[in-house]
Amino acid sequence: MTAWWRNAVIYQVYVRSFADGNGDGVGDLIGVRDRLPYLRSLGVDAVWLTPFYTSPMADFGYDVADYRDVDPLFGNLADAKALIDEAHGQGLRIIVDIVPNHTSSAHAWFQEALRGLRRERYIFRDRPNDWESIFGGPAWTQVEDGQWYLHLFDKEQPDLNWDNPEVQAEFDSVLRFWLDLGVDGFRIDVAHGMVKPRDLPDIGHSDQIRMIGSDVVPYFDNDGVHAIHRHWRHILDSYPGERIGVAEAWAPTPERLALYIRPDELHQAFNFHYLSTPWDAGLLRAAIDSSLATAASVGAPSTWVLSNHDVKRHVTRYGSLERARAATLLTLALPGSAYVYQGEELGLPEVLDLPEEVQHDPQRLRDPDSGRDGCRVPLPWTRDLGWNDPWLPIPAAWSELSVEAQEGVPGSTLELYRSALTLRHELTGDLRWLDSPAGTLAFARGDVVCAVNLTAAPVDFGIDGEIILSSSGTRGTAVTPDSAVWWKVK
Repeated sequence: MTAWWRNAVIYQVYVRSFADGNGDGVGDLIGVRDRLPYLRSLGVDAVWLTPFYTSPMADFGYDVADYRDVDPLFGNLADAKALIDEAHGQGLRIIVDIVPNHTSSAHAWFQEALRGLRRERYIFRDRPNDWESIFGGPAWTQVEDGQWYLHLFDKEQPDLNWDNPEVQAEFDSVLRFWLDLGVDGFRIDVAHGMVKPRDLPDIGHSDQIRMIGSDVVPYFDNDGVHAIHRHWRHILDSYPGERIGVAEAWAPTPERLALYIRPDELHQAFNFHYLSTPWDAGLLRAAIDSSLATAASVGAPSTWVLSNHDVKRHVTRYGSLERARAATLLTLALPGSAYVYQGEELGLPEVLDLPEEVQHDPQRLRDPDSGRDGCRVPLPWTRDLGWNDPWLPIPAAWSELSVEAQEGVPGSTLELYRSALTLRHELTGDLRWLDSPAGTLAFARGDVVCAVNLTAAPVDFGIDGEIILSSSGTRGTAVTPDSAVWWKVK
């Protein structure tokens, strides 16, 4: 029997913006639990929860002060256990974030380090090098006694020293804590960056630094991380029920990314190559071919993702809801595992006009246009939006994009997702490309054909079969511009 994760659809819940269970304007674990029937009816297989651990929230929970407890903002450990158990009762698996590259500066370990105790658990030096933080500015902050500590992200997120046995043992314990509580796996934050180059050389002075899209920020992809992931795979495999590890790994090439998903390492890695590909038939086909080939080279499934909590929503990136809907049918027709970011099933765009005073994403320090607040606006559940004083304002226009407004409405984006996730189970076998006109894509999987028209004019693909799903419609036998269609062929 095929392992569940090889073709699963995993729904990402950004907890603080998904559903508010106690009416304080911030999403929480009770809210997620209340909406499990919605997720089950949508047709997903698993739910990935962003961090809900104890945190000062300098980076909205990716600065963890206690890995074994729930921040009161989101509930408590009993709420987490109830959510896990109820999800399992509804046939859903739960994946949680683990943040191993850094802790919060409020973590007990770092507070000890500030007092001069056991600093070897972090990366302290007498003088800094020239690295810059991903959030902007130097990647080093000086403490009172003159030493400097490394933080690849915010200064309130000091990097751990993964050469230290205490760090390794602590995360073994943290993984087992949550596995014992029943989680089905982990999404591993910054899975590529945990191990730093030897001697921390300046940028450009070491072949150990593999730069990824920048000549300023050292976003490493060092071989030393693989021993950690192999060890974690042993821990995952020691539990029943196929518990999985998913790498958030930025790698300079698809071949480097494939190293994270070798048979003895992690199960999946996010496909940022596909996510970042523009709306272009040739480029998308190349990204799909490359993704399938590199994953197959190590016997792993490809993953497909259009949006997440760190990038602009794809309705906005692609320029229209029509293209986003077509991209959905393309993505869900591909072999492998797919990720759905909360709200994309409603066709939500990026919110580009949030008032300055409500924007708090530390990434904006590097570039105001790169802020991630706009993709984290809370979901509209009802026509009156369904939130009491939400932590980020919800656009009034989202009333007609709400779950209530789209539920049961033929042709709505919500019902398109539900149909696609139901019919997806009929797509079997490998992808086989079909000849199609310039500016289009067409492929078969078993007896289902997916055709995508990325041009500005209707295209007749000449397919003899029954249309089982369409993102926008057809004109006779022609597929309308910026649309995708699934056919069942004879």
